[in-house]
Amino acid sequence: MTSADLVLPPTDQQTPTAALLQAPEAQPLDLAIGDMNLLLEQHGHVVAVYPTGISPAHERRLYAIRSVLESDRIALLKVDLPPLGVAVLVRQLRQLSICDFSPGVVASAARLLTHYIHAGALLNSVARLDRVPVSLRTHARSWVPGSMFAVLAGPSPQLIRIGPDVEPPAGPPFATQLLVARGQLASEWVQQTLAPAWGVQAVQECALPSASPRWWGTGKVVEFASFLPDISVVYQLVSSVRRERCHWCGMELIGDRCGFCSSPLAPAENRAHPPRALTRGAHAPPNS
Repeated sequence: MTSADLVLPPTDQQTPTAALLQAPEAQPLDLAIGDMNLLLEQHGHVVAVYPTGISPAHERRLYAIRSVLESDRIALLKVDLPPLGVAVLVRQLRQLSICDFSPGVVASAARLLTHYIHAGALLNSVARLDRVPVSLRTHARSWVPGSMFAVLAGPSPQLIRIGPDVEPPAGPPFATQLLVARGQLASEWVQQTLAPAWGVQAVQECALPSASPRWWGTGKVVEFASFLPDISVVYQLVSSVRRERCHWCGMELIGDRCGFCSSPLAPAENRAHPPRALTRGAHAPPNS
């Protein structure tokens, strides 16, 4: 992980923590290479997840380390989710890392799991929001005093202006919990309106990631992310997808792209079957 505040507390005693891959200004290159080499020696493979919002220098550092080590055991996964959504995804991958999945399956599972994370925020303004499409009319409404907007970045972008007769953004059609991180916006709308509308099982709070104000274009934000709380359900999702072997690096994968070398599956007939859809009333499968 590229930021310590994106490492959420574990949900149980078995979930491992995440290693921090620091920015160039925080650690010399030789020490960063040494730390990565130690991780490879200890664990065999490294799945490095980083958000699209990190600095270009930090991203180049990650590729430089992999190049210097000449290692095909380092997966660099760039995730286009808001910071809190990235943190949720990283925790799920941490949980999967101790299951009976190969490193290649864990790495390629990241793309699958992003479709089951509903990540968004409550904002007082969308004037500087460039991550989600915003119409000119909505931009103009940002200047009206007291305006607030509910924005969903993924899995499908949605943006609504909060009002007494306005429905919240469409949420997940399956059972989830909601993680909430408060910024400088004093509002209970997420807990009092969004959570009941989405039928979440529980609401948890955490600190706002440091990258969130930059990602959303304002510090007056309440960020949220719904997620599958039961690791057995996440395990079932990943297990339900057909596994393939990467024709380039030989790693095992699910989906249509290798998590380690990013190579797509060449033959169309070898592409993975889509996972089974979850429903709100779905029960967790037996522990595997």
